[in-house]
Amino acid sequence: MTPWVLRLIVANVAVFFMQRTVPVITELFVLVPAFGLVRPWSFVTYMFLHGSLGHIFFNMLSLFFFGPRVEARLGGRSFLGLYFSSGIMGAVLSIPFTPYAPIIGASGAVFGVLLAYAMFWPRDQMLIWGIVPIEARYMVLLMTALSLWGGFGGGAGGIAHFAHLGGFIGGYLFIKAMQRGSGAVKFRKQAMPITRKVESASGSLDRWRRIKRDGLHEVNRDELDRILDKIGAAGIGSLTAGEREFLDRFSAR
Repeated sequence: MTPWVLRLIVANVAVFFMQRTVPVITELFVLVPAFGLVRPWSFVTYMFLHGSLGHIFFNMLSLFFFGPRVEARLGGRSFLGLYFSSGIMGAVLSIPFTPYAPIIGASGAVFGVLLAYAMFWPRDQMLIWGIVPIEARYMVLLMTALSLWGGFGGGAGGIAHFAHLGGFIGGYLFIKAMQRGSGAVKFRKQAMPITRKVESASGSLDRWRRIKRDGLHEVNRDELDRILDKIGAAGIGSLTAGEREFLDRFSAR
């Protein structure tokens, strides 16, 4: 487990036990969106409060599964920025839709982490209820649809659907802002016209895309999908020597 994921889980669990022993903590730090301006700390503190053992268990389980890989990709400081930006955006989006509903839970922040995971590894397989396989990108679309449906009256009460949606929005905006500010991305954009000419001349990209996925081991299929997604996002010039060798080896079969 990565450092900040561990610290966040420990902090959430510690606060949960404090809530059980000193109930007034929940009243002091809960978010009521309409009163956010006079209780500005609640835009952050609500993320560390939970209403039940099941509530905190599933939030922390999701953070445990998806957080470490995202933190390893972003680094600790950017991961914290993603986490808190998502949680705060969840609070902000709740203001116009559920202004007087008390909100607690790390769900908005965790949804932002899940969104980042799906942006970086869209084809990774997840299991709904531990049984039904679904790619990460489709899982996010499904959860967005359920949150919209629940938020506008179709679902059960007691769930902060707009905080979930805000978490997705905050996570998306944070990752996009990071990518725009990346020097490597700026360089690739400038070099892209040249890169495209090289791709067209060599025909390598077409050859790699003709690799038969069905004949590959599952691990190699996942690696092939990852590299092709990387090419689609950043161009053929972003490949390492090892990634090119991988593609050439399987395209030659």
